[in-house]
Amino acid sequence: MKKAALHNLGCKVNSYETEAMQHMLEEAGYEIVPFGEKADVYVINTCSVTNMADRKSRQMLHKAKKMNPQAIVVAAGCYVQTKEEEVLEDLAVDIIIGNNMKHELVERIEAFETSNQESASLWNHVLDINHEKQEFEELYLEQTAEHTRAFIKVQDGCNQFCSYCIIPYARGRVRSRDIHNVLEEAKRLAKNGFKEVVLTGIHLSSYGIDCDDHLLHLIQEVHKVEGIERIRLGSLEPRLITEAFVQEIAKLPKLCPHFHLSLQSGCDETLRRMNRKYDTKEYEAGCEILRKYFEHPAITTDVIVGFPGETEEEFLSTKEFLSRIHFYEMHIFKYSIRQGTRAADMPDQVPEEVKTARSAQLMELSEKMSLEFREHYLDSEQEVLFEELCQVDGEDYYTGYTKEYVKIGVKSKEHLENVIKSGKIIGKISTDILLMGE
Repeated sequence: MKKAALHNLGCKVNSYETEAMQHMLEEAGYEIVPFGEKADVYVINTCSVTNMADRKSRQMLHKAKKMNPQAIVVAAGCYVQTKEEEVLEDLAVDIIIGNNMKHELVERIEAFETSNQESASLWNHVLDINHEKQEFEELYLEQTAEHTRAFIKVQDGCNQFCSYCIIPYARGRVRSRDIHNVLEEAKRLAKNGFKEVVLTGIHLSSYGIDCDDHLLHLIQEVHKVEGIERIRLGSLEPRLITEAFVQEIAKLPKLCPHFHLSLQSGCDETLRRMNRKYDTKEYEAGCEILRKYFEHPAITTDVIVGFPGETEEEFLSTKEFLSRIHFYEMHIFKYSIRQGTRAADMPDQVPEEVKTARSAQLMELSEKMSLEFREHYLDSEQEVLFEELCQVDGEDYYTGYTKEYVKIGVKSKEHLENVIKSGKIIGKISTDILLMGE
């Protein structure tokens, strides 16, 4: 039996696609082995969101070829899509597959194996995703690497063109998945024991704009799927968070009050240069609406530091804004130049050492706010979906998450994997894990 190994880089959409490609290989008769082992085929689903992501993608491609020089190395995904010529010249790569063509993985491998391997049409398969109209690429899952939570990709592409972002060029325009296919996948996952699903996409808030549907309707329909106990949402745009939208989702008991609202900067001048489509006043209003309809919702975000032209005053405005909103978690990124974006040619690029210092300040603030958010749950009753048995300081605990995605541990003689259990939070196991009473 031939062996295949896969490695994923990047976002949850990439993770979903990697697992879907693994499913295809399994159905084609391949044995799936860990990436560090010798295999006949290596598939690396690449990322290109930053320069570091490009570098890691190249490193993993070369690592695969080094592990077995005779193996077929497949480069797929965003790095391939944005740096096609660069990948074509890489001797470590045998087959390249761009976005929206991953469903042809097995077919491409088989064609390569039976060819003289000199015809580029057999091993180079990258579409001009930005100028050719694309349909949503149907991939599907029945199982995932996680035991209790499954991601469902419902949308691809982005029409926003933020000035710093390469993703619209890597993923193309917005494409929404047919709601019937989403529901069928949710039902399959529920049948296989998954209690929680996460609806995800490259720009989830745009779901339906290309097919006369909308995200609220999708959420409401998934909520009806028997066996699904929890629904989480991927990253959302602030402008989606209106009174009408939140009023409706607050009626859905399965929806987790855990909202990732992309921010990027807490300064209006910086947001304008980023070509974001909102200002801080609108963003703050959205957070107030969420807190009006949900008790202590988890609000998380992304922040870019050191964007071109970011002065010390602009940075301090951002820091003050972040502190005022008081997020559960923040993902802090130092601005990375992406050739082909408008921001790459902007004046007043911020020195690396300034980015590093500002990043450290925001990470310290993030840790402080996150600790305060979790401490709110001490001495309260919470419902937890337990996921796994793990060791903390040499002791065994079942760990899982509340609907707000606060990590909880409990000592138990019961088998709690994939079990929802309620109990009182009586203390802490560590700085980021709370303790439930037995």
